[in-house]
This record gives sequence, structure tokens and C-alpha cells, in this order.
Amino acid sequence: MLVLIVLLVSWLAFRAIGAAGVHAVATWQDCARYALVVMFLFTATAHFNKMKHDLARMIPTSFPRPLMIVYITGVLELLGAAGLVLPQFRRFGGICLIALLVGMFIANVNAAQRGITLRGKPPTPLWLRAPMQILFIALLWWSTRV
Repeated sequence: MLVLIVLLVSWLAFRAIGAAGVHAVATWQDCARYALVVMFLFTATAHFNKMKHDLARMIPTSFPRPLMIVYITGVLELLGAAGLVLPQFRRFGGICLIALLVGMFIANVNAAQRGITLRGKPPTPLWLRAPMQILFIALLWWSTRV
């Protein structure tokens, strides 16, 4: 849920900056894209701090080397966020992040089914997580249109 709050607060903050005359965030679409950058930078940090072990437990046991997967997905989130900022990579970065979100949803389902905690708290329930993922995907698609 914190991820959704980071996204929405960032989006509104960028919109306020755009309304003040900053051209780079002049549209809702631009603001959404930069808010997604903030969100992915925020979520990527968890892949490299003490939360990485919680994230590794979310990965289905049929996948080998879960901690390595956590590191790789963290790097992919960082690269995707960078792609959203660079106009020549914007669309490609958005598509790659959409694919990453779809793939990582498997871990969210696994965590919910197995009751895996994150920082001692239960994972976001699927009835909330699924619409959040759809929102993230829709915003990526919309904000990276050329």
C-alpha cells in the first residue's frame, strides 16, 4: 500500500511543479511518468537492503536462487526507471517494466497464498494487489505513449 501512496503523492507533487511552470512536467502524462520513476526507485531500494530476504521468500520455491532473482529484478527496476526519463528509451522502458510487473505478480500471489510477511507485516491482499498492478501497468502504458 505504501507503494501506491508514493506513486500518488509523487504524481500530485509533479503536477504542482508543472502547474508552476516547469515544462518537463507540464502534463498529467509527464507527471505520471516521473511519479512512476519515483515509485520504481523506491521499490528498487528494497531489493538491496534488509528487505531483500523477505522479497526472496516471496519467490516460488520452484525458482532457483531466489536472492539472485531479487537482485536482478532490483537492477531491472532501476534500469526501467532510467528508461522512463530518457526520451529515446521511454517506450521501451515502459514495455519492459510492464513485463517485469506481470512477472513479479507471481511472487505477490505466492506471498499471499503462503502468508509470507514483509517487515513482519502481511503482504498486500490479492484483492488489492491485483488492481494496483493493473493501475501501474495502465499508467506505464499511458505515460510512455509516443
